[in-house]
Amino acid sequence: MITGQTLINLGFKPNKWFREAIDYANKYNLEGDRLLNYLESVCPNIIEPFSISLDYHKNIRAESELEISNVEQIHKTMAELMKTPTLVDGAVMPDACPTGAIGQIPVGGIAVAKNAIHPAMHSADICCSVMMTNLGQIDPKKVLDKAHSLTHFGGGGRKDLFDLPRDLEDKIKGNYYLNSERSLNFARTHLGTQGDGNHFLYVGRSEKTGETMLVTHHGSRGFGANFYTTGMKLAETFRKEISPKTLAKNAWIPYDTDEGKQYWEALQIIREWTKLNHKIIHDTTQRRLKVETLDQFWNEHNFVFKEDDLFFHAKGATPLDDKFVPDSKDGLRLIPLNMSEPILIVKGETTDSNLGFAPHGAGRDVSRTQHKKSKSDKTTEQIFVEETEGLDIRFFSGHVDISELPSAYKNAQNVQDQMKEFGLGEVQDKILPYGCIMAGDWQIDAPWKIKARKKREAKEKKRKK
Repeated sequence: MITGQTLINLGFKPNKWFREAIDYANKYNLEGDRLLNYLESVCPNIIEPFSISLDYHKNIRAESELEISNVEQIHKTMAELMKTPTLVDGAVMPDACPTGAIGQIPVGGIAVAKNAIHPAMHSADICCSVMMTNLGQIDPKKVLDKAHSLTHFGGGGRKDLFDLPRDLEDKIKGNYYLNSERSLNFARTHLGTQGDGNHFLYVGRSEKTGETMLVTHHGSRGFGANFYTTGMKLAETFRKEISPKTLAKNAWIPYDTDEGKQYWEALQIIREWTKLNHKIIHDTTQRRLKVETLDQFWNEHNFVFKEDDLFFHAKGATPLDDKFVPDSKDGLRLIPLNMSEPILIVKGETTDSNLGFAPHGAGRDVSRTQHKKSKSDKTTEQIFVEETEGLDIRFFSGHVDISELPSAYKNAQNVQDQMKEFGLGEVQDKILPYGCIMAGDWQIDAPWKIKARKKREAKEKKRKK
């Protein structure tokens, strides 16, 4: 009688394949070489990380003392990342900056994997993207005011819900990974919301025509983040089975499995929802203003793009090549820099070094916390006034977040210069800034913060008595 201990004694590690293998071996009375040959044919093939990092394309150069450390960290983390055994190529953009532990894909990084989808390489902010609508010759203040009354920043969802289209809801219910009440609740309540962090609603004028343009920047909100958690758990299950020495953050889902194909389908549904999320804000604003839409297009810059059995993971990188953007409009892409700089409208082609991608923005040289510390000699109001002069800058929560002001980001001109140097797209037009809305420090008034403040105040009041 063959048992799990029999397999362990033969040198195999306990795994979920044991049960089926034991049943088969006992059914056909396998023993000796026949048993060993069978077990070796059905046990998972353990894939080891590369001992030496694969080369990757370095479309970045430090241009100041501050950037030297940042670029060194990028190369350090990319070197570790490129030991991941599924990868065949990679690149970094001029706006790159590290995030997370060494070995985790940086913002501004591209990792090309064969037959594998790595959830951490698209991150929780799945399909973070930008959309532009040309509203013609209209006062930009009117656009910003109207959009401000319609959009939603900060945590949670909306009370005044937009309708989730029936066909999209059916797709969500038809996907194994998305069909849950929690997922559907996010899809319904987060529709028409923009979240926080570096997400924005920007209004400006075309440098070429003077026409007013509305641009939004956000991802898939709680709907995508919930799916990301599922993806990471699934990838970890595969990692433990087929590549236990691979870093946990670089775990993957093999595409040639049923799980992989369902995961890919779910990503496309997340993409469709996110595009709709942008479009609802744009089209509702346009209708309320009673003006005509002259042009509208969008692109994601935080997603996974497929070509045959290769999966291009772009963590904060804009796809230039139309093969990555099935709903491309004239090959045009949007690259925002910061609230005081123009948004670039670019076009470009694939080269050996850019892998078909461009930067997604200006990036950061230091963390939010470090930036705030560097400004500790001034008040928030002083910093805000200095950095937003001449612009209509609003924080939806009413609380300024200095980590989103222009000085928190890389030098925008340097990024543009390196785009030219490394062949990362050509500027077709610029949207010159009028104003911008961001979430701001919304957590100051978050329910749990208010509750904690009231509790402290009650204790202090009681103490004084």
